[in-house]
Amino acid sequence: MLSIDDHRRDSAGLLYVYPVMSRRAGGVSIGINLNPNNACNWACLYCQVENLTRGGPPPIDLNRLEVELATFLDDALHGDFMQRQVPPEARRLMDVAFSGNGEPTSAAEFPEAVARVGEVLNRFGQVGKLVVRLITNGSLMHRAEVQSGIQRLAELGGEVWFKLDRASASEIAEINGVPGLPEKVAKNLEICAGLAPSWVQTCWFALDGIAPSAESRMAYCDFLRPLARKLAGVHLYGLARPSLQPAAPRLSALPVADLAAFGEQIEKETGIRVNVSP
Repeated sequence: MLSIDDHRRDSAGLLYVYPVMSRRAGGVSIGINLNPNNACNWACLYCQVENLTRGGPPPIDLNRLEVELATFLDDALHGDFMQRQVPPEARRLMDVAFSGNGEPTSAAEFPEAVARVGEVLNRFGQVGKLVVRLITNGSLMHRAEVQSGIQRLAELGGEVWFKLDRASASEIAEINGVPGLPEKVAKNLEICAGLAPSWVQTCWFALDGIAPSAESRMAYCDFLRPLARKLAGVHLYGLARPSLQPAAPRLSALPVADLAAFGEQIEKETGIRVNVSP
């Protein structure tokens, strides 16, 4: 049975397509993994990818991706997949999400992959029913081909979840393992929001037993405030699954009340709606 704390990419025995129970999506999410080699251009402390390496994906077999998605979608819609694998309370398809084991937009085939997903959804009469989502760190948003893929996603009625875990340069470097350049992140987020409905997704947790400081919380709000009218909202979430990175022992979940309080602060300071998932 699928569960919210097990997001294995091989659960359906496929290379590119995997189902998960998503607490943020609210049901079954069909994942598209364009990084089957476990390579990413970031190295977030909380990442649940085993044997994560730096780099980009191998060439994507778009025909195989299309066949896998069509085969799985047929089983989910017309077969007994939901009865076999999904608890009764979550037996609803919510989205098709480009996520996986690395940064999806680092695949050269990303725009065509979005187009192939759209073709399959159209074949099954699911365009406008299943939301197409891109879950991204946003670091490659300046690339024309990435922008083209997001435009295609928007034409399918899709949306983007853009990672922003912290807003100061030092914290971005520590949490995400990349040079912290808040100005560049803000520019990429603005580009993204101009192409498709965009949510900010933020993983909020304690590091070495210490919760993010008041200064960190305010820096986050200050960062988002100028972009508030361009964003669909914020997904604020805690640690539901264990990190598989060396830093795992340093991480701990915050009390639900702390997450809720920060969500209220974001809404008060920026006017952006916040969904909190402990």
